[in-house]
Amino acid sequence: MINLLPPNLPYFICITLLLIGLYTMIIKKSLIKKIMGLNIFSTSVFLFLISMAYRRGGAPPIKAEGVELYVNPLPHALVLTGIVVALALTSFALILVINIYKEHKTLDSEKLTKL
Repeated sequence: MINLLPPNLPYFICITLLLIGLYTMIIKKSLIKKIMGLNIFSTSVFLFLISMAYRRGGAPPIKAEGVELYVNPLPHALVLTGIVVALALTSFALILVINIYKEHKTLDSEKLTKL
């Protein structure tokens, strides 16, 4: 079977997602959009780590006869930990946004910096 996708396609996707997340965090004024940009940014980092662990023709990291090339399991464990941390960070940020909105009746970051 001929593989029509270039081997470095995941890296281009990572860079694209990273730039979209960074743009959203810097340019957008709404705090909710900034949190969404942070999540897109962290997803690009997770995709990059998983892409780095992939080895063409590699087997799962289980000792077997005749297998010499294994996929690195460490980035997968780091990504699982990162997903949990990102979920906790997002939950905490959304709780802060709710409290900010209750207090100041706005989510515009420029208006909040003037207060």
